[in-house]
Amino acid sequence: MARVIKLGVKRPVTKPLLPDPEPAVVRHTILSVDDHLMEPPHTFEGRMPRKFEERAPRVVETEEGHQIWVYEDTPFFQVGFMCVAGRPREDHRVEPARFDEIRRGCWDIHARVKDMDIGGIWASVNFPSGVTGFGGTLFSESKDQELGLACVRAWNDWLFEEWHGSYPDRIVPLGITFLSDPAKGAEEIRRNAKRGFTAVTMPEQPHNQGLPPIFDAYWEPIIRACAETETVMNLHVGSSGFAKMPPGAPGLELGATLFQAMAFESCAQWLWSGWAARYPALKIAMSEGGIGWVGGLIDRLDNIMARSGYGSGWPDKSISPSDCLRRNFWFCMIDDPSTVVTLPAIGVENVLFESDYPHGDGTWPNTQNVFVDLCGDLPVEQRRMIACENASKLYRHPLPEKIVP
Repeated sequence: MARVIKLGVKRPVTKPLLPDPEPAVVRHTILSVDDHLMEPPHTFEGRMPRKFEERAPRVVETEEGHQIWVYEDTPFFQVGFMCVAGRPREDHRVEPARFDEIRRGCWDIHARVKDMDIGGIWASVNFPSGVTGFGGTLFSESKDQELGLACVRAWNDWLFEEWHGSYPDRIVPLGITFLSDPAKGAEEIRRNAKRGFTAVTMPEQPHNQGLPPIFDAYWEPIIRACAETETVMNLHVGSSGFAKMPPGAPGLELGATLFQAMAFESCAQWLWSGWAARYPALKIAMSEGGIGWVGGLIDRLDNIMARSGYGSGWPDKSISPSDCLRRNFWFCMIDDPSTVVTLPAIGVENVLFESDYPHGDGTWPNTQNVFVDLCGDLPVEQRRMIACENASKLYRHPLPEKIVP
């Protein structure tokens, strides 16, 4: 790796990783619908058009010992960002780290599948790193838009060929798309769907990324492509930035606390955009949003339509907003013990489970125990739905021949 100029940013002291834990006892077949990867340094090698080979994103090492991505002459420090799996809780940080300071499973697919086996995870949906952006926005913001589109395609090729292709039963193929040109973005979704992608990630509030708001007709080509190809649109919390902080607020602590509030706001915006009403086949997953807020949203929608008169702008009189929510949206639980009782209102068939490897909210390597603590009192049929069957149906992803329990 070539060295770059001194950046003047000190590296944090990093403690060694803990030894590998014993593999979990698998009591439930789990398909986790929200985990993350860290793109390895070779992601773009051999996948870019020749004229862009020298301008592809690359990992370099600074004089201070950081490993960083550089793209269009801009350094990105997010290598290893929030990759805390395998560290003691007191050592959980959001600072970046070198590849050799994080679990190899963050960026090596063979090691990832070993970590999935340790944690008792059958299959996993993997979102991009903080460099690419949870909503895959980085390359759409490129100064050279042709280069940006080439990077989007190369990233998807790497994901499909290496990350998914090495273990197709274990990794659900989720892609990114080109957001600054909806026609080209739709074309990329269709290209991916033809070869087996079943999901795409999008920023949950695109106007926060300088893009048109979701209420704008600008987005129709992408929406239509997702609906017509049955590509699940995944809206990850934080994919378009985090909640605005008042002056003096503890940003990390307050931002993390507001995850569910952010999901509530984003979901309401997407619902009232009318896209789901216009495209009944559209499938939207509120990734890492939790479920604690969903029952309240349903109550509010029903009240608006039944009493207040504020719902006159709803575009489809044949279906209520709350029924449209249940038809077109799925919700992802990770730490919602007090709200499992709201499952009948939400619809058990609309609830998925996630482990969030390798982030601080993640449950690895205790995912099996966490699921039992959350859902162990539910009937076995409902446990199976939440653990794997709902996700398998939504993402059209195979389950093993024997499902536990």
